[in-house]
Amino acid sequence: MERQEILDKHQEFLFPCVANYYEEPVVLTEGRGCQVRDVDGHEYLDFFGGILTVSLGHCQPEVVEAIAEQSRRLGHTSTLYPTEGLVRAAERLAKMTPGQLKQSFFSNSGTEADETAIQLAKVHTGRHEIIALRHAYSGRSALALSVTAHSNWRPLPAAIAGVVHGHPAYCYRCPFGLSYPSCEVRCAHDLEELIQTCTTGAPAAFMAEPIQGVGGFIVPPPEYFQIAVGIVRKYGGVFICDEVQTGFGRTGGKWFGIEHWGVEPEIMTFAKGIANGMPVGATIARPEIAASLRGLSLSTYGGNPVSMAATNATFDVMEQHDIPRRAERLGAVLRERLEAARERHAFIGDVRGMGLMQALELVEDRGTKEPSPGKAAQLMEAAKREGLLLGKGGRWGNVLRIAPPMLIDDDALREGCDRLDRALAAVK
Repeated sequence: MERQEILDKHQEFLFPCVANYYEEPVVLTEGRGCQVRDVDGHEYLDFFGGILTVSLGHCQPEVVEAIAEQSRRLGHTSTLYPTEGLVRAAERLAKMTPGQLKQSFFSNSGTEADETAIQLAKVHTGRHEIIALRHAYSGRSALALSVTAHSNWRPLPAAIAGVVHGHPAYCYRCPFGLSYPSCEVRCAHDLEELIQTCTTGAPAAFMAEPIQGVGGFIVPPPEYFQIAVGIVRKYGGVFICDEVQTGFGRTGGKWFGIEHWGVEPEIMTFAKGIANGMPVGATIARPEIAASLRGLSLSTYGGNPVSMAATNATFDVMEQHDIPRRAERLGAVLRERLEAARERHAFIGDVRGMGLMQALELVEDRGTKEPSPGKAAQLMEAAKREGLLLGKGGRWGNVLRIAPPMLIDDDALREGCDRLDRALAAVK
């Protein structure tokens, strides 16, 4: 099909809520490494990696070969049957993750992984209230939407009772009008009053992303999680760490984002980059917590042999290339370029992120910090013209999210930054 035919059929046969980027959407047909090509033959440098899902690179050869080889041998079996690939992936997760996390449940997406984690926390504690954060995104199911705190992503009111939302550590837009560090991390301490006033005083869990993804790559200060998790545990709750976007070296220097804050979760969730684009979700927990989920459960496609082959191949390449250290080194180069861009452009209000997970928050005025979704839209279009694909997020849609495949080389990273500079110069 030609581009317009595809776009016409997309409009006719898909739900209208299936939104696309750009005034004229890009119809992708091929990808290799950090490069993708559209149906018209135009090439783009991918600086968003399918929402941080293409963790290594498009069509990574080792992963493609593992998928093809496994597909020739056994394409499907449900969790009713153990397989070598399934137990290998589970064992590797247990060795990679921090603390006492050991036993996993595999599913198909971050939504399912988060659902499993919340269900597990409720069963283990015998409690039902969940503390989440404003600006959080947890998926598209009824429970995940109840935990999500983004009106743009919530088509219905909360369907699941007992979810309350605390203030995030959004230092650039502190909800208390304070400044770090003199604020003494008020947002974290405020969770105690939230528990005392908006819950029964007995929460099941606190669920949070180390760096809020859809929220606009919001990075908490160093003390935040020690304080916040300490308060929740004081009231008998457990900590669910959502590593769907931050996991597997993305934040640089560590395998998982939460390791930068020195907190060991009772439960952790993954998806996106775990299998370089294959549909895999996973929930890992301490053994005593995993044992709480009695009775029968299964996942028809969770732990699928082909998906597990992709997962194990992705882990192999990540270990071979020391992805955490690579993301740390390249992330420092990217951050330096973004900070330099901020010096040249007054509409860049904030630069933040870690590793190869960086963001620009665009504003109309640095003094008032008025969000500028219009400038963000301009920048997206200008970057597209330069052959650069970016992501967008934040409550107002004014945050540009940058997260290229982590096997991007130095030359491609610099070229992407050059294209971004030219795009920034075109914003009015």
